[in-house]
Amino acid sequence: MKKLRILLLLPLAALLANYSAAQGASDPALLAEINKIKAVDNHTHVPKVLGPGEKDDDYDALPCSGYLEPSADPGMARPENPLFLAAWQKIYGYKYDDRSPEHIRELLAIKQEVANREGENFPAWVLDRLGIDYMLANRVAMGRGLNPPRFLWVPFDDALMLPLHADSMADTPDRKFFYQREAMLQERYRKESNVQGTPPTLDEYVASVVVPTLDRQKRAGAVAVKFEAAYLRSLNFAQPQQEEARSTYAGYSKRGSPTQPEYVKIQDYLFRVIAREAGRQGLAVHIHTGAGCGGYFNLGGSNPSLLDSVLNDASLRKTNFVLVHGGAGPYTKVTSFQLSKPNVYADFSEQDWLISPRMLSVVLRDWLEWYPEKVLFGTDLFPGAAEIDWPEIGYMTSVTGRKALALALTGMIDDGEITRDRAVEIAKMVLRENAVKLYRLPK
Repeated sequence: MKKLRILLLLPLAALLANYSAAQGASDPALLAEINKIKAVDNHTHVPKVLGPGEKDDDYDALPCSGYLEPSADPGMARPENPLFLAAWQKIYGYKYDDRSPEHIRELLAIKQEVANREGENFPAWVLDRLGIDYMLANRVAMGRGLNPPRFLWVPFDDALMLPLHADSMADTPDRKFFYQREAMLQERYRKESNVQGTPPTLDEYVASVVVPTLDRQKRAGAVAVKFEAAYLRSLNFAQPQQEEARSTYAGYSKRGSPTQPEYVKIQDYLFRVIAREAGRQGLAVHIHTGAGCGGYFNLGGSNPSLLDSVLNDASLRKTNFVLVHGGAGPYTKVTSFQLSKPNVYADFSEQDWLISPRMLSVVLRDWLEWYPEKVLFGTDLFPGAAEIDWPEIGYMTSVTGRKALALALTGMIDDGEITRDRAVEIAKMVLRENAVKLYRLPK
């Protein structure tokens, strides 16, 4: 596996090196125009406003930080990144160019003062400072301060693929924890659907739990549903064998746990059922692709090419799919081709947290030369520590993404591929208009 990962990464590294050597600086005027665009953030784990002693455990169905074995952050995401200091200055009026203990204490006092002053308006206050108009919130449930229309819900639906005990699927320490979390969410969805125990047949499970859950999510304001399946299994959702899935489900509905191959077949069937119903409800389906957190993450199972059988399924063409993170890491070139599917989009969230603006600009230029109308902006911001929390992470990733976009478009202008007017048009599409169209948002 390690050799495979190295082989996958080497061609990308060579490509990045060639592009970055040829790419100059961005056009300052173009960057200035890009910075004025009020963006739609396609992917975040924004926290709610907390009361005294309150904890937010809904910001992710499968949280990593504080739950899994510790692993190092990539260089761009570490505290010494100058963009975090710039975030303090931009958002909170930090007056210093250092991180001395006394100045940090002053910063924390200011942050607390702002949070107290803004109260439930604090999340919207932050959005204004990040230049973001709408933010999609990947959360188990929305919460205080995350109010529509600016905050839009994207609930997690992996749990709907897990109606039975999943002991056989928990084959790493990380997956053992993740499947425990999914079992809790499955139970929550059953209670909300007024279902006690496990329905005896797969069809009854779909009718009594899956469809009502998606209907509630839609009525509660969801614009999409999210799958973190790559943390739980491979993204290779094979063509389902419906009768075999029904038979296997019925055999384990009262007791026991399916073997891993048996459970995968049930999941293959249920994924398509959920995706088809989401499309019927007008909900996009977001799928995590590419690099993930945790020391046991299976990178090979997150390749967007594994989704071919899903994306080529004619019965799912009324469902829009978003490749969240765009195959971050070795699979961004795969994403370029997958965007040719009429119902497939991709965002570059997480990439603006993992790599520099220059390296990200190479990815973006590739995508924009293929299908600019399919590319979405995203920050992947999430709760952090007192000094560097979600506003600072959002600032860092937003600045990185905008700089990368300016670099990519400048290169395309310099090479005679597009005019400057077209570059501005594409920037507006990526940062705002593509998402507005996809989710039918007010302009």
